[in-house]
Amino acid sequence: MPDHDGLRARVEAEFARQGMMRTLGAVVEEVAPGRVRLGADVTEATSQHHGAGHAGLTFSLADTAAGFAAWTGMADGEEVVTSEFRISLMAPATGRLVAEGRVLRPGRRLVAVAADVWAGDVHVATALGTMVPVRGR
Repeated sequence: MPDHDGLRARVEAEFARQGMMRTLGAVVEEVAPGRVRLGADVTEATSQHHGAGHAGLTFSLADTAAGFAAWTGMADGEEVVTSEFRISLMAPATGRLVAEGRVLRPGRRLVAVAADVWAGDVHVATALGTMVPVRGR
């Protein structure tokens, strides 16, 4: 996959600062302008009482993938924060989860995003949200 002028390295460096993603065991799988794919295994620590992945795992992966997809379009020194994010859980999350976030509509004040979460061929969840560009730290 092409590097897109260091975009993957930028995403991976910022992703490494995400304590929640480390806790969940998530990794960056793919990066392209306006699109980011993350993966994580459902483990005992991230499952709910029925043994499937907890909705918090699925939501966190979807939100973070969508947020980083939005961030790929930001200028240096800008970041994004989630303004709103809604998710529909459609099937139990089992095994390895892959969340793909994508930009639906970029903007200076709001970025419309979407994400889908898969467990193999099973479509686990779909989500829509809005990210807000902010000046960096």
